[in-house]
Amino acid sequence: MTRPWCRVICWSMSWMMFASSAWAADNVIVVTLDGFRWQELFSGADETLINKEFGGVTNVPTLKQKYWRDTPEARREALMPFFWSEIAKRGQVFGDPERKAASQITNGKKFSYPGYNELFVGFPDPRITSNTPNPNENINVFEFLQRQSQFSGRVAAYATWDVMLAILNQKRSGIFMAAGWAPIVDEPLTAGQKQINELQSRLPVYWKDNVYDVVTMHGAREHLLKHRPRVLYIGLGETDEWAHGRRYDLYLDAAHNADKYLSELWQQVQSLPEYTNKTALLITTDHGRGLTGKDWISHGADIVGAEFIWIGVLGADVPALGIRSDIATTQAQIAATVAHLVGQDFRSISPKAASPLKLEK
Repeated sequence: MTRPWCRVICWSMSWMMFASSAWAADNVIVVTLDGFRWQELFSGADETLINKEFGGVTNVPTLKQKYWRDTPEARREALMPFFWSEIAKRGQVFGDPERKAASQITNGKKFSYPGYNELFVGFPDPRITSNTPNPNENINVFEFLQRQSQFSGRVAAYATWDVMLAILNQKRSGIFMAAGWAPIVDEPLTAGQKQINELQSRLPVYWKDNVYDVVTMHGAREHLLKHRPRVLYIGLGETDEWAHGRRYDLYLDAAHNADKYLSELWQQVQSLPEYTNKTALLITTDHGRGLTGKDWISHGADIVGAEFIWIGVLGADVPALGIRSDIATTQAQIAATVAHLVGQDFRSISPKAASPLKLEK
C-alpha cells in the first residue's frame, strides 16, 4: 500500500515536471521564408552560385562584397545578422545536417501547398497534389487557436502568396487575412494601412500571385499596432520567387531583407507592454531546393535535397540552446509547436498531428 506522504511527494514531483514544461508565452508570431535553403541559412552565400552561369549574377564583385566572407559563420552572419545574433544565441535552431540534426518534410511533394499544409496541420495529406487554390479540408493550428475563447478574434495572417487564403481556408476558419495583391480591407483603415494600399497599387506586378515582402511585412506590423493580435502569421515569398528566376543576387537580398524585417518586428514587439517577454517567435520554410548549380532553382518530388528544411524558435521561456545537435525533426511538428508555445494542445483536436518539437534537453 502506498503511504499518504509518498502519494503527496509523487503528486508534487509530477506537478513540478508538468509546470517546468509549461510555456509562459501569451502570444506567438510565425514567419515563413518560402523556399529558403538550409545551405544559406547555416553557411551563408554559396560561392558556386555567385556567377552568371548558375546564379544569374552580373555584378559578382558587388555581391561578394555584400555577402562573401572567409568562413561559413561569418558568411551567415553577414547574410542574416538578426537570426544569428538573436535567434541562434537566445533561442534554438533546428536543421543543421552537419550536427546530425536534419529537419525534413514528410509529404514527399517538396513544393508549397503540401508543405504549408504539413506545416500548419501537422501531417501530410496525399490528396494535395498541386498548388491549385482549393480550400484546405484540414483544420490548421491558427483555426484551432481562433476557436479558443482567449484567442478568438485575435488571430491574423498576412502572406505574399494569394493561395494562402485557400491553404488556411480563410472562409471556414474566420481568421483575419490579407494575401497577395488584394488591398487590406480593415475599415476604418489607419493612416499606415492607407499608405500600404496606395504603395501596393503603384508597384509593378512582377508576379501575379505574389506581392513583395515589404508590403506584407508592413501590413502585418500595422495590424499588430492596431489590433494587438495574440497569434500572427507572416508569410514571405521573395526568396522562392527570385530563386525560380535564377537570380541568386536577389535571392540573397530577399533573405537579408527578411532578416531585417524580423529584426524590426522583434524590436516593435519588445516595445509593447503586452508583448515584451511574453511572445514567442517561430521562423521556418515550406520546402528546400536542389543541391547543384543547375537545380538549386527548383524543388519538387524529383529534386534531391528539397526535402530538407530548417526551424528557428525564440522567445518566452524557450531555453537558449542555440544550434541543436543530434536531434531529428520534421515539418509536421511545427503545428503542435505553435500551439504548445502558448500553452495549447493542438493534438487534442487533431491526433494525427505530429508531436511538438522537443525544446528542452
